[in-house]
Amino acid sequence: MNLRLGMRRYQLPLRRPWRSAHGELRERCGWLVSASAEGMRGFGDCAPLPEAGTESDRQARRRLQHWCTFASTQTGEHAIQTLLDALARAKQRLTPAADCAVESALLDLLARHRGLPLRCLLAAQAADRLAVNAALGSAAELTAEQIATAAADGYRVFKIKLGNAALSSELAGIIAAASALPRAGLLRLDANGAWTPDVALHCIAALDGIAIDCLEEPLREPVDADLAALQAAAKFSIALDESLPRRLRPLDLTRLPVRRLVLKPGVLGGLRPTLELARRATAAGHEVVVTSLVESAAGLWANVQLAAAIHSPLAHGLATSAWLADDLGPAPIPRAGQIALPPQPGSGFAPAGRTP
Repeated sequence: MNLRLGMRRYQLPLRRPWRSAHGELRERCGWLVSASAEGMRGFGDCAPLPEAGTESDRQARRRLQHWCTFASTQTGEHAIQTLLDALARAKQRLTPAADCAVESALLDLLARHRGLPLRCLLAAQAADRLAVNAALGSAAELTAEQIATAAADGYRVFKIKLGNAALSSELAGIIAAASALPRAGLLRLDANGAWTPDVALHCIAALDGIAIDCLEEPLREPVDADLAALQAAAKFSIALDESLPRRLRPLDLTRLPVRRLVLKPGVLGGLRPTLELARRATAAGHEVVVTSLVESAAGLWANVQLAAAIHSPLAHGLATSAWLADDLGPAPIPRAGQIALPPQPGSGFAPAGRTP
C-alpha cells in the first residue's frame, strides 16, 4: 500500500458575519486534506481558529507539510495505522487543527477500506440520527421571528452568542426570543469568555424563569471557584468550551466545577482524543456536546460522525453549514432539527471540484 497525503488551500465566505466576544468572522480559511491509497480517498478539514483554541494558520501549514512528508515514507499494509499511531503519540497537541485534519482523513480512508460508516469505525454502537441546535448568531441582533422560523424548521434548541454588545441589549434580545420559544424549546447561550464573575452572576439572575439549556464559557478568567459559584447559582448547566484545552493534563474530570463540556475535535486534536474525553466525561457524570468551528463540509461530516459515535442525547452544535456562502462539497443538512447519517462507508463527505 502506497499512502499519500495531500493538502489544498481554500477560502469560504460566510453569508453574514459570525460575531462573538472574540470578534467578527467573515470567511473560513483552511486546507482540505486528503489521504489516498489503493484507489480510495479520505478527507479531513484543517480550519484553524486561534481565538477558539487552535494554532495559527502558519503553524497549521507547517504541521500539515510535516505529516505529508512523513506519509510519503510509509509503505506496506500498515502505512495508515503507522501514521495514526504517530498522531496518537503527539501528546502536546500544539497543532490540534492540523492533527485533527490528518487523523480525520486517515480514519475516513480506513473506514472506506473496511466498508464501514466512520461512526461505526469509532464505536460499535453509534447513533444514526442526531439532534442539533439552531445557530442564530448574536443576541443583540436576535428577533423573535428568527426563533419562530427555526422552530418551524423543527429545532428545539436555539444557540445565541453573548458578550459582544451591551448586556442590557443582549438580555432584551433573549427575553424577546424566549417569548417565541416553542413548547419544550430551550435557549443555549455562549458568552465566549466575555464576563467577570459579577456580570455572569447578574446575567444568571436576569435569566430566572427563562427556558435555558446552558451557558457556555461565561468567564474571561475561568477560575474554578468562580465557575462553581456560577453553577451553584444556575438552574441550568454551565459549560466549558475554549478554555478546556488550557487545563492541566491529564484532565481530572472528577474536579470540574461545571456540568457540561463542549467538545470541538479541531481544538482537541482529533476525533479519537475527543471520543476518549467524551467517554471519560460521561463516566464522571458530565454532559457532553460536539460543536463545529464553522468548518467546511469535510470537517462538519467528520464531526457529525464523531457525535454519532459519542451517542449523547443532547442537541449538538453542528447545524452550521448554512452560514457558509460556498463550500467544498455537500454538507450534512438538518431536517426537523436533526441530521440523519448515511449508511455508506466513510464520513459522508464527497468533494466538489478539484481535490488535493
